[in-house]
Amino acid sequence: MRAPDIDPTGEYHGGLPTWPWRFADPGLHTRRQLREMGLRPGGQEPAAQVVCRRGRRIAYLYRIEGARPVRPMTPGRAAALDRAMAARQTCPLCQVRYDVCLPLKTLGSCVPCSELSDNERELLAALTTAA
Repeated sequence: MRAPDIDPTGEYHGGLPTWPWRFADPGLHTRRQLREMGLRPGGQEPAAQVVCRRGRRIAYLYRIEGARPVRPMTPGRAAALDRAMAARQTCPLCQVRYDVCLPLKTLGSCVPCSELSDNERELLAALTTAA
């Protein structure tokens, strides 16, 4: 634990009270903790922060009194989420949708398509565009 991580008044951290990991006020919760309770921050500013990993990670803490219930999933939001996930799970070459997100930034396609030769890729692209 470092001395700069203990700042309950916020004097050294721009007015935001700061504690090391596991030393924060029990009445404050992170976004994930609020989500587990079915709540969200609801537009309130962070009440404090927790510093961990020698100052390289910061988690903002929120008061439970200012938290609001999580908005319900509507059919429109569900459809938008499905379209976003389809873009990450569909191979651009073979057009197969997988259950996991594909490594499109590194491989550019699914693993089987990334192992194809250039000629095989051209043939596959021609077949999928013709269909």
